[in-house]
Amino acid sequence: MSFPTHRPRRLRTTAAMRRLVAEVDLAPRQLILPAFIREDLTDPRQIESMPGVVQHTTDSLKRAAAEAAELGLGGLMLFGVPAVRDATGSAGLDPDGVLNRAIADVRSEVGDDIVVISDLCLDEFTDHGHCGVLDARGRVDNDATLEIYGRMGVAQAEAGAHMVAPSGMMDGQVAVIRQALDAAGFEDTPVLAYAAKYASAFYGPFREAVDSQLSGDRRTYQMDASNRREALHEVELDLEEGADLIMVKPAMSYLDILADVAAMSPVPVSAYQISGEYAMIEAAAANGWIDRRAAITESVLSIRRAGADTVLTYWAAELAGWLKEGN
Repeated sequence: MSFPTHRPRRLRTTAAMRRLVAEVDLAPRQLILPAFIREDLTDPRQIESMPGVVQHTTDSLKRAAAEAAELGLGGLMLFGVPAVRDATGSAGLDPDGVLNRAIADVRSEVGDDIVVISDLCLDEFTDHGHCGVLDARGRVDNDATLEIYGRMGVAQAEAGAHMVAPSGMMDGQVAVIRQALDAAGFEDTPVLAYAAKYASAFYGPFREAVDSQLSGDRRTYQMDASNRREALHEVELDLEEGADLIMVKPAMSYLDILADVAAMSPVPVSAYQISGEYAMIEAAAANGWIDRRAAITESVLSIRRAGADTVLTYWAAELAGWLKEGN
C-alpha cells in the first residue's frame, strides 16, 4: 500500500462529503436572540458599538419577536432599559415597568411560538449600575438582593415570561427564585441560571446597550477570569438549587469552561456570545480584514462544538436566515 496509509482528507473532498461527516451542526432552534427595549423611545435607536443592534420601541420589538418566531429561533432574551432608576431597581418589579410590559407585549405577539426569556437582574434598573442593592458601606448586599430577585421572578412570570434567567451571580439566587415561583403558582416556569458568569472586559458594548450607570466593576460577585474549577462548583450549586438550564458567559473567550460544564451537566447548557465578541467580528469585517459571514458562522459553530446546546447571539436572526437559505 502506498504511503500514507491513512488519508483523512478523503472525507473533505466535496461540500457534500464534509456535510455528511460533520460532527456538529447549526439550526435556528439552537439560537436565542437577545433584544433590548428602551422606555420612551419613539424610534429604534442604533447601538453604536454594536452595529446592526438597536434599542427597540414596543412596536419594533414586537416585529423582531414575530420575525424570530417565523425564522424558527429557539428563544428571545429580553432586557429592559428604564427611563428612571433608583437605588433598589424598583422599575424591575413594576408590572408597568419597561421589561414587564415588554414581556407581555411580546407574548401577545408570538404566544407560545418561541420561548420568551426574561433577564432577571437589577443592573439595568439601579442608579448605581450594580446587580444588587448596596449596603451602608457601598457593597452589594447579597441576601437583601435575593429578596428582590424572588419578587422580580414572580413579576416576570406574571407578565408572561416562559422562562426567567437570573444573571446577577448572587449566592443562592436560584433557590430563592425557585421557591418564590413555586409559592406563586409558577412551578412550571423554568429557571435558566447564569451559573458561570465571569467578570469580563468583553462586556463593554453591552454597557452602552443598557445605558449602564455602573462606576467601577463587578469583580466582587462575578467570577475571576483566572479560575476554571470554580465554574464547576458554581454550576453544581445552581443545579442543587433547582436550575433547569445553565449558562456560561462569555462564550468564545471561555470555551474551555463551556466544554467542562457541558461534560458534567445533566441539564441543557447555554452559552452567551457577548457584545464584545460580537463587536470585534463586526469591526474586523467592516475593515475588510475577515469574511463576515464565514466568521460569524464559524464563531457560533465553535460555541456549539464546545458543548453548548443553545447559543445566545446577536446574529441569531441573520444566521437563521442563512441556514434557511442553505436548506
